[in-house]
Amino acid sequence: MKTIVKAAALVLAPMTAIALTAVPAAAQTKSGIAVVDLEEAVAKSSAFTTAMTQMQTTYKPQLDQINSRRTAIETDLKSKNDALQAAYKAAGNKSTPALETQFQQLQQAQQSGQAELQRLTQPVALARAYVEQQIVDKLDEALKAATAKTKAEVVLKKAATESFASGADITPAVITELNALVPSVGITPPAGWQPGGRQGAAPAAAAPATPAQAPKSR
Repeated sequence: MKTIVKAAALVLAPMTAIALTAVPAAAQTKSGIAVVDLEEAVAKSSAFTTAMTQMQTTYKPQLDQINSRRTAIETDLKSKNDALQAAYKAAGNKSTPALETQFQQLQQAQQSGQAELQRLTQPVALARAYVEQQIVDKLDEALKAATAKTKAEVVLKKAATESFASGADITPAVITELNALVPSVGITPPAGWQPGGRQGAAPAAAAPATPAQAPKSR
């Protein structure tokens, strides 16, 4: 027998600014071995946190529209899913051609909603990518400077390290260097700009939405 599964809710990650924390002066590593989280360094840099705050204002109309449509889509999907569950229960938990059609309509509504949200979020996502790109372009230089100033001889990825002393983490030192190298960034991509710094290239096609899981046989 086939069961009808619930459609996954669409969730749009909010564009919230990451709180800026004070960064201590770089200190020398005792063992010469250091760890670093480059993603954290970018996210906690002054340029990034300031840009995220600015985007909340500049892109407020788009963000409001996204939130409004997300809520409407989620409400519609829940209504369709509840109706499907009720019909399935009324049919004695047995799949019927009518239920299969109803389920397919739910899948189509989910895919359509995901595609719409992808289109709506594209300008905001592009602006965020532009902000990140400007900072990442200076990341290698910042890491080299932090490595030299902390006299680290070997730098490992923080996430891949089982344990380390607090003094081995040079992420704060990288943040300090980034703040000096990139005090601020723009939040409006140039015309034709694409992630990776390409300009004039055609926008990448949106990834196809993941379909809802099909009914399974018991």
